[in-house]
Amino acid sequence: MRGRYKKQEDKTIIIKLTQAHILGAFISYLLGVFIVPFVIDFSQKEGLVDLPNERKIHKSPISRLGGIAIWSSTMLTFLFLVILSYYPYGSLLSGILLGGSLMFLLGLVDDVYNLDAKFKLIIQLSIATIVYLLGVKIDTIFNPFGGAIDLGMFSYPITILWIVGISNAVNFIDGVDGLAGSVITVNSITLALIAVSTTPAQPITALIGFILAGSMLAFLTFNFNPAKIFMGDSGALFSGFLLATLSIAGVMKGATLAILLPFLVLAVPIMDITYSSLRRICKGKSPFVADAEHIHHKLLKAGFSQKKTVAILTSVAIAGGAAATYFTGTLKHYFIYIAVLILIMVILSIISVLTKKEG
Repeated sequence: MRGRYKKQEDKTIIIKLTQAHILGAFISYLLGVFIVPFVIDFSQKEGLVDLPNERKIHKSPISRLGGIAIWSSTMLTFLFLVILSYYPYGSLLSGILLGGSLMFLLGLVDDVYNLDAKFKLIIQLSIATIVYLLGVKIDTIFNPFGGAIDLGMFSYPITILWIVGISNAVNFIDGVDGLAGSVITVNSITLALIAVSTTPAQPITALIGFILAGSMLAFLTFNFNPAKIFMGDSGALFSGFLLATLSIAGVMKGATLAILLPFLVLAVPIMDITYSSLRRICKGKSPFVADAEHIHHKLLKAGFSQKKTVAILTSVAIAGGAAATYFTGTLKHYFIYIAVLILIMVILSIISVLTKKEG
């Protein structure tokens, strides 16, 4: 009898978390759609806009404070779910939310005051260290051929490199209307689905992933070409940080082939930051100095429009996510992933069609 009660209790918890996932994505989307227009209006009045120059492809001043809408809709949604008693108990949560908020604040200050790149890197390393001390760490690598490898003293540098690297990688791909938002949406949904399909399941990771996806879809409503708002460093660093830490908490902690999956899921930002950094180093330049030679710039110079460039790189993100989901070992979840991503891409296409024609 006790075992039967325990089984029923577990079933109830699973249903409750599933409701939280759906509510999280829905509420964050509604909040984001409501908040973004206010951010655009505020940015225009205060002159907090991204001005065109030789390195950028937009032709008129555009709000660069989209991160405010992304962060606030994500955090308010989480708070709302807590009020509704969907509180997702578990370790690592404080580190993820605190670290994400600190990254957002760093990006916001940079969006307003244009901080020095080396100073930003020092602050990012400090934030990643705080998060590491709160338990968000890569301490073990699961060997795909069996067993696990304890990283020991290498846990800290590998964790810091991953968090700071992915955070900046997402920032690097934010150069074409709708690109970073589309890739982040695909990545966050992928991480969320993998988190609930692995053993043991990681419902906390899934919840934050779905909330981020909802916030990002709302932002994309105003970010498709021609964009009315950019996410700025605040939105890119916040989202990149969440993807980095969610991959640690939800994929590396329990999935088979855990060492491979995050590289498949985050293929687009990882390819771009690797290519950009190596290219700059080979030219004797600092990898932190911005230029107009990222992968999306190459596609634009090859003759692709902004929307086609977004479609190409988002398709790469979907392909990487599909492969990662397949390698979790459950074909059922692979088909669920494909179905969800098809739905998401249909929504993105509708949003794109509803925006003005490409300028």
